[in-house]
Amino acid sequence: MKRQALLFLTAIQFLTRLPVPRFEAFEADWLAQSVRYFPLVGALAGWIGIAVWWLSSMCFTPAVAVGLMMGASLLLTGALHEDGFADACDGFGGGRTRESILAIMKDSRVGAYGAIGIAMMLGLKWSLLVSLPAAFFPAIVIGAHAASRWCATGLILRLQYVRSGEDAKSRPVAGSLTAAAWLSSGALGVLGLLPVGLLPAGLFVGAAERPALAVDLAAAMVSAVAGSLLAGRYFKNRIGGYTGDCLGAVQQISELIFILAALGLLPLIQRAL
Repeated sequence: MKRQALLFLTAIQFLTRLPVPRFEAFEADWLAQSVRYFPLVGALAGWIGIAVWWLSSMCFTPAVAVGLMMGASLLLTGALHEDGFADACDGFGGGRTRESILAIMKDSRVGAYGAIGIAMMLGLKWSLLVSLPAAFFPAIVIGAHAASRWCATGLILRLQYVRSGEDAKSRPVAGSLTAAAWLSSGALGVLGLLPVGLLPAGLFVGAAERPALAVDLAAAMVSAVAGSLLAGRYFKNRIGGYTGDCLGAVQQISELIFILAALGLLPLIQRAL
């Protein structure tokens, strides 16, 4: 249990800016082994965002509360995933060959494709979140955070890491997942979502709406996984595998697809049930 706790703290340290206790002796394989906790860390990030949204809602309009929640999430993660998404937009938008794509993604400067892509991504995400019913909001947001990290780690399972040498910042996690570990990591993400049912009235749906929410979350998960599979296939065709920026891009794309599907399918599911 102590080792698992250390792996969870390693995942928190890698994915967020949250302070963690100092490790007495860090082992080289901890980061690779901590990948199984990425969805659970995603759920934690979602819970922190929900806390900011709920407190902000007491003073501001829903649109402002959502904006403050998104800003808090960016601070929490250091915009790690958004940076990868922007670099991927620049690389795959401006590069024509495998070598040029990798070189552009390595460049720390943000180009037109990256700037346009991140503006569209954040703007669309904000508009979707503002449109979510308040009672469904916590479950969908936390679910999106957990599911998107799970989808991103799926690339580690399925694809080859394509950088080498000094450029290989994400190599410690490359090839670190088995199918069983990936499935168990998804289960951990679901566990991080379960406490939503303990939220007080007004922050969660009533008993009659819970079956519709469960189906909606499942459908959103399937949609996010499908989107990540398509993205992974695109990366494989263009560069032969993935990079750290590709992981960030898939996290952002999967999160957006999850929220989009949850919002779009919710009325249909409610009428069907």
